[in-house]
Amino acid sequence: MPRDGYELLDSGNGRKLERFGSIVLARPCSQALWTPSLPESEWLRADASFDREDGNRWHGRSRLPAKWDIETCGIKFRLGGTDFGHLGIFPEQRAQWLWLKKTVAAAKSRTGRAPSVLNLFAYSGGSTMASALAGAEVCHLDASRGMVEWARENAALNSLSDAPVRWITDDAHKFMNRETRRGRRYDAVILDPPTFGRGANGQLYKIERDLGETLSLVKGLLSDEPLFILFSSHTPGLTVKCAENVFSRLFPSATLEGGEMLLEGGGLPCPSGMYMRIIF
Repeated sequence: MPRDGYELLDSGNGRKLERFGSIVLARPCSQALWTPSLPESEWLRADASFDREDGNRWHGRSRLPAKWDIETCGIKFRLGGTDFGHLGIFPEQRAQWLWLKKTVAAAKSRTGRAPSVLNLFAYSGGSTMASALAGAEVCHLDASRGMVEWARENAALNSLSDAPVRWITDDAHKFMNRETRRGRRYDAVILDPPTFGRGANGQLYKIERDLGETLSLVKGLLSDEPLFILFSSHTPGLTVKCAENVFSRLFPSATLEGGEMLLEGGGLPCPSGMYMRIIF
């Protein structure tokens, strides 16, 4: 059986050592306050490293391929090093992708129709791929045209080029307002809003200011018999309890399942944000 395309090898001293396919990288991880399990000599064998000690800076980036492909959780991804140290995948979401596959497939089997899923702030489309592979009709939205094109590359890798996916480059609030006016509704919504970001036309998004409006718009787009909302965040200070308080007010009769997103493998588990599943 082929090994998974992603592996956490170690973490500590504010860094994480990861394998993506055959490529090993050392990158920052602010929550890794413990000491690493592996000796420094193992870290020095990484193909490249990235740090933010003096601005964003790669070391050994020339040794990396411009693009390379991996598969994890049954989903294929095209990766590449960006100027911000990202690669086109957030592997801490793997548990959510597996949950999406299972939940969407079960809903389709139960109802006999494809659930409609809206994926906001959708990045390179991991959740889009998981939902589409399980039989959903997906609307994939991101403010970055480049990221939407990257997600379409991932769709092609997963033989989803002809799947019922709408690819939208737009500001999330503007799009949701238009969908509300059109009367369009969704059975499920996935969102991982940024701490700070800009929309397709430069609109400023600050999560502490704008999350309430975001969730109000999401609530208004749910169908009469919704399945779930899957919310995740990498914002420091937005804890599981905070999200639980927010969603319990919005959806008092829903079932809430939340926890930390973790990178697990070699060394100690590495916290990498939080998730909340709002199940109807």
